[in-house]
Amino acid sequence: MICKQILETTPTTKSTLNTYHASKLSSNQCGSCLVQAIDAPLPLVWSLIRRFEHPQGYKLFVKKCTLLAGDGGIGSVREVTVTSGLPAGVSVERLDKLDNDKHVLKFSIIGGDHRLVNYSSTITLHEEEEKTMAIESYVVDIPSGSSGEDTCSFANTIIACNLRSLAKITPEMFCKDN
Repeated sequence: MICKQILETTPTTKSTLNTYHASKLSSNQCGSCLVQAIDAPLPLVWSLIRRFEHPQGYKLFVKKCTLLAGDGGIGSVREVTVTSGLPAGVSVERLDKLDNDKHVLKFSIIGGDHRLVNYSSTITLHEEEEKTMAIESYVVDIPSGSSGEDTCSFANTIIACNLRSLAKITPEMFCKDN
C-alpha cells in the first residue's frame, strides 16, 4: 500500500484508502499518497475536481486543456498544455473513473512529451471533522536514468502544489457564495 503515512483516520478514511489508494508497486515503479484538508464543503471541492475538461480550474501548472475525445465523462481524453518552465509541454490524459456519488476520479497519462510513463492517479474526497479531505495517490514507472526518489519527488511537488491551490481557491469561492 502506498498510503503509508496518513495521520489518524476515521473508519471512512481507512476504507477509502484501502479501496482506492492501495497499490502494489513493481520494481520499476514508484508512487505516493498526499492528503490535503480543505476548509470548504465537499460539493464545492468536487465541482472543481470532477471537471476533467477544465483542470486549470485549480491546477496552477496547466496553461490550456483541450478535449480530444469524449465529453468529459469516463473514457474522455484531454490534451493538457503545461506552463513553461516544467520539463514538458504537453500531456495526454484519459479519464478512467468518475464516481460522483463516492467522489472518486482516476486518470492515466497516455502520452505527451514528458517522462511520466504509465502514470495513474486517483483522487478521492470525503468529509472529516467539518473539512473536506482530498487524498491523491499515484503510481508511475521510474524512467531510465532516474531514481525512484527523484521521480516521486517531482510528482509529489506537482501534486502538492495542485492540492494547496485547491485548498486556497475553494474556501475563497465558498466565502463569495455566502
